[in-house]
Amino acid sequence: MNAMILAAGKGERMRPLTLTTPKPLLKAGGKALIIHHLERLKSAGFCQVVINHAWLGEQIESALNDGSRFGLVITYSREQQPLETAGGILQALPLLTGDGQDWFVVVNGDIWSDFDLADLTPPSGETTALLVMVDNPPHHPDGDFGLDHRGRVHDHGNPALTFSGISLLHRSLFDGLEHGKRKLAPILKAAMERHQVEGIHHQGLWFDIGTPERLNELDRQLARLEGA
Repeated sequence: MNAMILAAGKGERMRPLTLTTPKPLLKAGGKALIIHHLERLKSAGFCQVVINHAWLGEQIESALNDGSRFGLVITYSREQQPLETAGGILQALPLLTGDGQDWFVVVNGDIWSDFDLADLTPPSGETTALLVMVDNPPHHPDGDFGLDHRGRVHDHGNPALTFSGISLLHRSLFDGLEHGKRKLAPILKAAMERHQVEGIHHQGLWFDIGTPERLNELDRQLARLEGA
């Protein structure tokens, strides 16, 4: 399968850090956030990675080039203006699918997790999305979706968990959608109503790097792991 790293956001909550540096290039544990993702994708067996970008995207391309130093092939999906999550995926879909490849992995560029991406294997049946769910962090106590005992994800019910920003998606999830700026959540919720979304509850480490304080927290955590 191919993989996509979402890296087109402006990172407004991370200002002033992101005024001159795109959020995926901010460092924690001595390396850029996006490099953590690339290394995990490589170790999980991925070869082809698509990265979308808009804000200061030329810096991302300059830092990563073609991906060869990571043992990967990187292709860029350039956006004039950020297209939101689903809009970015729609634009990049021809780069992610084809030649019998209907499933692809998507990772938000502004998270960090020790989840093993090799565990994302295509589900059977009518499922069109597999979401990695995590326990609710303090800044998001109500969570996003419910995960039932059968592994189905719902837009209601308990236990309420947080969507990690890591997913395995099928190209049919985007059938009939027009290109342009659009969010992923409404598309996922519609698929949930059709009972087409499954979930994995990851109980390991996960960070949503939405503020400078959370970036510093991740940096401290990685320093502890390095010294353990």
